[in-house]
Amino acid sequence: MNLIGTKTLLLKEIRRFWKVMMQTVMAPMVTTLLFLAVFMLALGRTYDVVPGVDFIHFLAPGLIMMALAQNAFANSSSSLIIAKVNNTIVDVIMPPLSPLELTTAFALGAVARGFVVAIAVLVSMLPFIPITVHHWGFLLYHFFSAGLLMGLLGILTGIWAEKFDNVATITNFIITPLSFLSGTFYSVQRLPEFWQIVAHVNPFFYMIDGARYALTGYNDGNLNAGIWVMLLCNCIAAFVCYRWFDRGYKLQA
Repeated sequence: MNLIGTKTLLLKEIRRFWKVMMQTVMAPMVTTLLFLAVFMLALGRTYDVVPGVDFIHFLAPGLIMMALAQNAFANSSSSLIIAKVNNTIVDVIMPPLSPLELTTAFALGAVARGFVVAIAVLVSMLPFIPITVHHWGFLLYHFFSAGLLMGLLGILTGIWAEKFDNVATITNFIITPLSFLSGTFYSVQRLPEFWQIVAHVNPFFYMIDGARYALTGYNDGNLNAGIWVMLLCNCIAAFVCYRWFDRGYKLQA
C-alpha cells in the first residue's frame, strides 16, 4: 500500500476543510446550538421523553450525531464534485494511488471532519447541559462508524454527481430526511408499530441510538444489532466505492 500517497491525500482533505473552518466547523456548531436553544425554550428541562431522561439530555446525542453525519457526507462529496466541475479530478486519478488508497484517504478525511464537528458541538453544549459519557467504547465506535459510512456515501455521491445540484438533491431528499426521521428528536418507541419497523431499517437510527446510549445510558434498539448493521453498511459502501474507483466510473472523460 502506498502509505505516503494515502497520507498526502488524507492531509490534503483535512487541510481543505480546516482552512475554512468558520464554514466547515463553526457554522454547523452554531446551527446545532440553535436547534438546542429552540427546543430548550419551547419545552424546557422538565419534559421527559422517556422515563428518567429529560428531553434536552435525550436530544443532545441526536444533534451531535446529526452534525457529525451531515458534515462527514459534505466533506467527501464536495471534494469530489468540486474536482470534477473544475476539471482537476485528474490530480486525484493520475497519481499512483490504488482504488483502495483513494477510498481510504477520502473516507478518513470525512471521518476527521465529522469528529472535529462532533467534538466542537459537544464542547459547546457543556455550558448548557452537563453531558457525561456513559460508555466510551460505544461513543468512539459509533462516532467512527457513522463518520466512515457518511464519508463513503459522500464519495459515491461525488462520483455519481455531474453538478452541484445533484449533490444538493441527495443531501436534501435523502440524507437530511433520514437523519431527521431516525429518532433524533423523539423516541421511536412512541411510533406506531409499522413506523417502528421502518425506523429500524434506517441505518441513521443505529448511529443515533448507539451514541445516545453512550451519553445517557438509554437506547431504543438492540445495541448489538446496531454494531453489526453499521459494520455491514460500511463494508458494502466501501466495496462499492472501491469498484467505482477501479472502473473509473464517471471520473474519466
